[in-house]
Amino acid sequence: MPNLGSLLPFLVLIGAFYFILIRPQRNRQKEMKTLMSRLEPGQQVMTTAGLFASVVSIDGDQVILEIAPGVHVRYMAAAVAKVVDQPAITDPAPLDGSHDNLTDGQ
Repeated sequence: MPNLGSLLPFLVLIGAFYFILIRPQRNRQKEMKTLMSRLEPGQQVMTTAGLFASVVSIDGDQVILEIAPGVHVRYMAAAVAKVVDQPAITDPAPLDGSHDNLTDGQ
């Protein structure tokens, strides 16, 4: 039977591996499964890429998102990072660089 002193570092390494890698991954998977079960049309969501959109429909592991009025895209449901409480920005700043609320400092 091996000496307990020589086996202890190996057991500590296995325990650290479990608590640092395996357990957090299981928690993330559980949270993702809960998020997917609560997902429903009309909700505002943010994808893992940072895209804000509104859920149009859910079809198995795919979700149809509306990113602009009349513009629908299909994503894997796992790409939805979180449900956003606030509505997404619907009127972005103009692209020409002019802003009503900014001045040139004079």
